[in-house]
Amino acid sequence: MSVVVRFAPSPTGYIHPGNARPALLNWLFARKQGGRFILRFDDTDTTRGTPEFADAIRQDLTWLGIDWDDSFNQSDRMAVYEEAAERLKASGRLYPCFESEAELQAKRDYRVKRGQPPIYDRAMLKLTPEQRAKAEANGKTPYWRFRLSDRAIGWTDLVLGAREVKLTAVSDPVLIRADGTPLYTFCSVVDDLDVGVTHIIRGEDHITNTGVQLDILQALGGNPTRMSFAHLPLLTGSDGGKLSKRTESISLRSMRADGIEPLAIAAYLAHLGSSSDPALMPMPELVADFNFTRFSKSSARFDITQVLALNRKLLQSMLFEQVSARLPPGATEAFWLAVRSNLDLLSEARGYWDVVAGSIVPPVIEGEAEFLRTALDLLPAEPWDPAIWTTWTDAIRAATGRRGRTLFMPLRLALTGEEHGPELKALLPLMGRARAAQRLSVAAV
Repeated sequence: MSVVVRFAPSPTGYIHPGNARPALLNWLFARKQGGRFILRFDDTDTTRGTPEFADAIRQDLTWLGIDWDDSFNQSDRMAVYEEAAERLKASGRLYPCFESEAELQAKRDYRVKRGQPPIYDRAMLKLTPEQRAKAEANGKTPYWRFRLSDRAIGWTDLVLGAREVKLTAVSDPVLIRADGTPLYTFCSVVDDLDVGVTHIIRGEDHITNTGVQLDILQALGGNPTRMSFAHLPLLTGSDGGKLSKRTESISLRSMRADGIEPLAIAAYLAHLGSSSDPALMPMPELVADFNFTRFSKSSARFDITQVLALNRKLLQSMLFEQVSARLPPGATEAFWLAVRSNLDLLSEARGYWDVVAGSIVPPVIEGEAEFLRTALDLLPAEPWDPAIWTTWTDAIRAATGRRGRTLFMPLRLALTGEEHGPELKALLPLMGRARAAQRLSVAAV
């Protein structure tokens, strides 16, 4: 049986690491198995979802290196859901309900006071045709619940092992709203059946949904044994809380804007929560390396500092041709080779370009005026060769007797405005004599 997986985001926000991870793992699994990856938009909630967010999700997945074999929107399949709902109604598994939210809350409160679980009491199953007609004559429109089986449904999870959901402890889910809109729980099952999904890879917060959806799937004629599940422990943020798509500060889009490379994110997410340490690998190697047996049953913490460490390592290995289009206009290969080992983010290259080609104003360095004027006097005339830094600092050392930090730190501050950065051996030839002399003069005031 050919593997078919799906990633099904709701277009209500930008992708963050918490939902980029299952997207990536679905894709890695499908590609390793030679299967199909389907992108489905769960967009039946038109009050929250937008086409703009759907477009952003497509863009972010493509940037991350994820492609898809098919894509569709649930909003285009309403007739399909309606037909499936009619079948469930005809079989008696989908039944009409008329209680208001206030009435349902009162029932839940009553059950809690009596020490009973706050699940739906199925009162509407006893509704007679006459009672339904009377309710509708009074202007009420029913919503529809699915009558769950009185059993437990179990499966062997690819990550969590043996799992079971007791359906008797779960309220009959509402599948169709009073306005006729189908809900996610229902649409997802219909879609999975129609496109032949074989493996569902998602967060462990969907475990109860899995039990319910398997019951619905069987009621629609599907075979639950032909579907496998992998429930991933949820990622937490740096504060230990659940990641949210509304936490824009760590969305894929914001990390991309900051200059984090997609491969650094993919390599991190592919290994996060597993027994393997995050390691930089090209996407084909990530595919070949993928294995569910490595993933832990415990939650993992998304640590942006680890992503930055991978990003830094990746940037150090990247060729000028790979980044030239994203560097400041005019940046050369010599510039890239000079600064790449000092970058956590590609966007930081802009600051170093200002150092070698811009007009930064260095700080006035107290107590170093005489030393800097001596350095300026000894600055050789152009043309310069690659050994200019060594030639110049050897002359300053001979004239002043300074060595080590006392020699190099005032020069670095005067030339770059920073205490740390790329080697001045590489930067000085790039900035040229006129720029270096002007900064030494300013810093010596």
